[in-house]
Amino acid sequence: MEFCSIASGSSGNCIMVGTDRHHVLVDVGISGKKVENGLNELGLKTSEMDGILVTHEHIDHIAGLGVLARRYSLPIYATKGTKDAILKTSSVGKIDADLIHEIKADEEFTIGDLKIDPMHVSHDAADPVAYILKSGDKGIGIVTDLGVYTDYTVDKIKGLDALLLEANHDIRMLEVGVYPYHLKQRILSDRGHLSNESSGKLLTKILHDNFKTVVLGHLSKENNMPELAYETVRLEVTADRDCPYKGDDFPIRVANRDGVSEKIVV
Repeated sequence: MEFCSIASGSSGNCIMVGTDRHHVLVDVGISGKKVENGLNELGLKTSEMDGILVTHEHIDHIAGLGVLARRYSLPIYATKGTKDAILKTSSVGKIDADLIHEIKADEEFTIGDLKIDPMHVSHDAADPVAYILKSGDKGIGIVTDLGVYTDYTVDKIKGLDALLLEANHDIRMLEVGVYPYHLKQRILSDRGHLSNESSGKLLTKILHDNFKTVVLGHLSKENNMPELAYETVRLEVTADRDCPYKGDDFPIRVANRDGVSEKIVV
């Protein structure tokens, strides 16, 4: 299996996940042209995608959905709440509702040789999910846009080979930053976004001997920095006395906000 972030940040998100035979996109929160260019860098084409998995209806996850749906008639997978919200979002344009396949959290489905398990996340959207994708004995998680994690979250992502995990903000940068109070409270809430510290704490609970790498994603442009996210997560893992691993025991990467990141193969 392989995955690659084409863009990951508060201004737009798009992740490619696949095998030798089948590929999907998780969200298309960037323009269709940027999706196409990003896939071309990976030796792929948008027309070759077997589907688009939508996590939720916020515009940084669906901005390019209408264009790709109309141009390529790609099947779209989303929960009913997300589907209904997408169809009411005028900025994405008209989408044929028949292209959208309704899914439910914790009900696995398949696309080619990919087994896909949507998982609940706590976020201020209609019915948001993250995705666990598996093929054979390999597994990858794309887990962003969650204000809090629970035992359910940990159980879902245990045993994976690799993970793209949200590290949205540094708490102190957010607290002293220019955002209005209500927006700061939204981000910090249980239905907001995962901080660098929380991302590191979650990692300590799911690491195992065969874990390959974590890619930190969905970084805020205003309230985080790649170096800060990396170092905070690394130190959180190292400082946890109950965790048998240290922050230097496995690669920690940070996804590019506006461009293609390194492709991860497991």
